[in-house]
Amino acid sequence: MLDAALSAYARILLEFLAELYVYYFLVTLKLNRGRLFAVRLFGGLAAVVAVAFGLSFFYVYAGQTVWGRIIVYALLFVLTTGHVRLCFDESYKTVLFCCSMAYALQNLTYKLFLFFWTLGEAFDLFENWGNNFELYYRLIYYSFYAAVIAAAYFLCVRRTTALLSDRQLNYRTLVISMIVLGVTIILCSFEDVFFAKLSVGRENRFDCVEHTVLRQTGNAFSVACCIVVLFLIHITMEERGLKREVEYLQHAVNQSERQYEISKSTIDLINIKCHDIKYKVNSLLNGGGEVPQELIDDLQSSISIYDAKVDTGNKLLDVLLTEKSLYCEKNGINFSCMADGARLSFLSDGDLYCLFGNIIDNALEAVSKIEEKERRVINLVVKVKNDMLIVQQDNFYDGNLQFSDGLPVTTKSDKDYHGFGMRSIRMIVHKYDGEFTTYVKGDVFHLNVIFGLDG
Repeated sequence: MLDAALSAYARILLEFLAELYVYYFLVTLKLNRGRLFAVRLFGGLAAVVAVAFGLSFFYVYAGQTVWGRIIVYALLFVLTTGHVRLCFDESYKTVLFCCSMAYALQNLTYKLFLFFWTLGEAFDLFENWGNNFELYYRLIYYSFYAAVIAAAYFLCVRRTTALLSDRQLNYRTLVISMIVLGVTIILCSFEDVFFAKLSVGRENRFDCVEHTVLRQTGNAFSVACCIVVLFLIHITMEERGLKREVEYLQHAVNQSERQYEISKSTIDLINIKCHDIKYKVNSLLNGGGEVPQELIDDLQSSISIYDAKVDTGNKLLDVLLTEKSLYCEKNGINFSCMADGARLSFLSDGDLYCLFGNIIDNALEAVSKIEEKERRVINLVVKVKNDMLIVQQDNFYDGNLQFSDGLPVTTKSDKDYHGFGMRSIRMIVHKYDGEFTTYVKGDVFHLNVIFGLDG
């Protein structure tokens, strides 16, 4: 008897985990996988299954009590959430959001099935199944589950996870969602234990209409709670997305103003140099005789501004880098660039301009604060290596640089708009399935971007 109960509860827990991990798979498709992903996935899964077998012993003795069920399923949720966090290079907040959504979807699927199954029991739809009852039950359940998975993915999961790209989530709504989910788990545990005792012959089969109505009311309430959790998560993501769009527009305005200042400064520099060249050429024409070497050197220095022209093989990138080079020339900044721009054709013009514009502007802002001329240096490299496009940028900086969520934290007071450049870079890199990292070593800031190339 004990072995039969143990086997049954182990099967129940493993089925629960299988259903939950299907939804985990769907909600984490857009997340960044960690190193040794396969090892962490299967190693962690083996540990989760082992714990589930251990909990089945506890389930034998406490599974028919409310708090026993709450403890079992709460522990499995915490354990599986930790496993997902181990597998993905994401913050706990992002992982908790995804796992909460998956758990809500799993519970929603289960409660929807119970609603329709209890309705079928009330109308005696399953009386003629005889010895094939278990087989027919499994066929109906798994078919129902597959249909709900497909509907959930296209109606909810795909739209919500598409908004995860900025990795910026709201703690308040997360807490509310967790509270609602917790209440749902507690109420479901009370329902399952209470109505299991009232069932006649089979679970969820009642000989009293009032019991059926109460059971269906509980199922409907649980479904409503799960929908509330999913709605809160989706609304949070949409609101955050709208906020990011407003921030992006403000950032675009600020960047346009800065670009205007750089362009104006570049034009002023060209005008000054052209005036100098004109004056020196006139001086040569009017002076006659032998031209002094110092005048020739001065003229060559004025003409050397045109050496700032950059040729990368990408016209848009050439224009951007040439303009930045001219700005650096005027402001005493050493800008070194080696770029294979021809391999950047997979980026749209807007993303290309925004990506490299932000990379260089952030570096310009950092080196402009440095007094020592020899440290006012920016290096940029774009190269292909082993079917990967690598963008490397480094520059000196002064002060203390702190990081949050893998990005340097701005020291400016208006943090909503300043520091958005780095987030814009990351958003663009993730849009093209690239990897983006920043770090400091000594007094040098390093930025690395890696894109995979087809073939």
